[in-house]
Amino acid sequence: MSPIAATWTSSSRTRSATRSSRLVSLLRPHPGWLCVGSALVLSLLGMASIELSEPAMASKHLVFLAIGVAVAGLVAWPNPDLYRRLAWPAALVILGMLILLLVPVVPDSIVRPRNGARRWISLVVTDIQPSELAKIVFMLVLASTLRFRRTHRSLRGLLPTLIIALVPMGLILMEPDLGTAMLFLPTLLAMLVAAGARYGDLLKVTLIGLVMASAMLPMLRPHQRARIMALVAQVQGDTRYENDIGYQGARSMTLVGAGGVEGHDATHASMLLRYNHLPERHNDMIFTVICTRWGVWGALATWGAYMGMMLGGLLVALRSTDPFGRLVAVGISVMLMAQMLINSGMALGIFPITGMTLPFVSYGGSSLVVNWIMVGLLLGISRRPPRMLWRESFQFSSGAER
Repeated sequence: MSPIAATWTSSSRTRSATRSSRLVSLLRPHPGWLCVGSALVLSLLGMASIELSEPAMASKHLVFLAIGVAVAGLVAWPNPDLYRRLAWPAALVILGMLILLLVPVVPDSIVRPRNGARRWISLVVTDIQPSELAKIVFMLVLASTLRFRRTHRSLRGLLPTLIIALVPMGLILMEPDLGTAMLFLPTLLAMLVAAGARYGDLLKVTLIGLVMASAMLPMLRPHQRARIMALVAQVQGDTRYENDIGYQGARSMTLVGAGGVEGHDATHASMLLRYNHLPERHNDMIFTVICTRWGVWGALATWGAYMGMMLGGLLVALRSTDPFGRLVAVGISVMLMAQMLINSGMALGIFPITGMTLPFVSYGGSSLVVNWIMVGLLLGISRRPPRMLWRESFQFSSGAER
């Protein structure tokens, strides 16, 4: 055999061994599979709920689910360090897309408003929602920024990280999409805590963030402010908004109560949903469908699946010795849990209706695929075994900075 042929053969064997090693590391037991299992349970629950509320959309949701699972497998394959290198270039692309949504001269064939909101960019065969992608890119950029750095151990060092959150928040709020914008600050705080930021500084930056976020309130549309007023009136026992802006919330609470402890059979639940005219029951109000069909037990099972998701994500973070992967895992876990809490609160009348979906459960192609991309990231981070030696990632002591 010639030297060139021998070299080529050796190289081919090396690549084959590398692929086999990656496959073995992906399939072996690790906390990432707990996230996958929880996501599958929630996705199947979503299929059953959509079939009950809007049967015509169930087949489309199944297609998006298949795409999401396939994309998650692809995302889990590369080394997570690839996503760290792509974080800032991806952020520029996403910011450009968010700005494009707000340009009034863009034709409706590209950005088609829905219910007064400009959130989707048409790709002819389907639409894409940049704010969903912005959630992932935000976490990647923040994790990349905090990696090995200690500037966030001071108040001045925390301000750039706050800007990283407020820029996409402001653009998303202008679409308007209050629900998605609400997810950035709790995720930011969780990732800063995981990176070792001082609690006193975090309290200060939280107050600054709340003040700056309140400055964005004039960006809210009249119907959004009206929904907040309707919630306040509802808490006070005032029913004057129930047939107007508070109709959706009132219908939701009625159906949640009708579900009782054990829920109703599929036929009865379907009739309750149809004759109570619950708007957006296949996406924003899907938790109401779950409570109507399966009652309190269905709600507890849903929350339990999210707890499993969060537990798996935090175990992935604890197991990871890579600071970037650790922070991304914390961010994903907290963001998904925060989104679930807000969506559940909407259905139960605790939070105003913001148009936020229930992760993995609600109908929506962009949302479902993005949620599965998060699972793919957790799976990819988790499959990397702990190393015997690694650089210390973060500092948590209260001593002087070096």
